Amino acid sequence: MSENKAASRYAKSLIDLSTEQNALEALKNDMVLLERVIDENPELEAILKNPIVPLEKKAGILDSVFGSKVHQITKAFLKLIVSKGRSAILFATSKAFLSQYNVIKGIVTAEVTAAIELTDANRAEIEQIVKKDFGANEVIIKEKVSNKLIGGFILKVGDRQFDASISSGLNKLKKEFAQGIV
Repeated sequence: MSENKAASRYAKSLIDLSTEQNALEALKNDMVLLERVIDENPELEAILKNPIVPLEKKAGILDSVFGSKVHQITKAFLKLIVSKGRSAILFATSKAFLSQYNVIKGIVTAEVTAAIELTDANRAEIEQIVKKDFGANEVIIKEKVSNKLIGGFILKVGDRQFDASISSGLNKLKKEFAQGIV
């Protein structure tokens, strides 16, 4: 079974269990913490993925890092996943959990690459458009400023992309001139 498929299944089980136990928000916070800590500590990720490191040592490290900071369901999950020899997929599982959580809660992430930093009015307009077009309850806007853009922006939500950059418009115009359409 592929790593992503296994991570997705573990995440689904965790969501089901946490919903049943009225602990969904607590586990969401734990998964945010887990993802952030593993992402910021490549040494921890290397230990979790290393098959030579004994399972007891991995469990001890995870307990010392997260032990008192996480819900008991998360603690039990960490022990289970390490005992099954699947600690390598903890990062992927936390990402899958957060992705599935966002779907349940109607949260959509919009990635905006712009030539300049967005204003509050720009953010509000993008949020309103994404809420309307995607039926989202909440929109998380991830911004990036790119000096490769002359002006405008590129909006990406899921697998859909809207390119309102000046360079894109110029490229279209260039192609039209080359084809003799204009």
